[in-house]
Amino acid sequence: MAGLNKVSVDDISVKGKRVLVRVDFNVPMKDGVITNDNRIQAALPTINKLVSEGAKVILCSHLGKPKNGPEDKFSLKAAAARLAELVSAKVTFVPSDVVVDDTVRAAVDAMQDGEIIVLENTRFRKEETKNIEDFSKDLASIADVFVMDAFGSAHRAHCSTVGV
Repeated sequence: MAGLNKVSVDDISVKGKRVLVRVDFNVPMKDGVITNDNRIQAALPTINKLVSEGAKVILCSHLGKPKNGPEDKFSLKAAAARLAELVSAKVTFVPSDVVVDDTVRAAVDAMQDGEIIVLENTRFRKEETKNIEDFSKDLASIADVFVMDAFGSAHRAHCSTVGV
């Protein structure tokens, strides 16, 4: 990685820090059931590293293309449940249709080192795909560090990929 002038998770101390990680949990679903969890599996090395080093891990992702705001079929609840089966850490899903609100802030404040929170679908906020600063600031406000782990979404200029 020499010459890229990028900081990786190997370069930072995360103990006790709130680390917002943009993951790609845009998994195929059928009738509310995940049909392929490869994208969740792909995020495990980064998640497990952060957990083992004592970070407070906050995960955000999109799922599908909700057209008119929040829709149950695009909730990240199933992805959070699957993640909980794959890691030894405590995983909490915080179902806020606005992604970051007082319930999310309270959950983040209550986190212990090595725990994981999964936020609701970032695309439930119309600002996400337009990279509107207010939503970027909301996401940034709950974290000390940002980690981009969603290679499949890295090309998108969205709040949760570049705005934060």
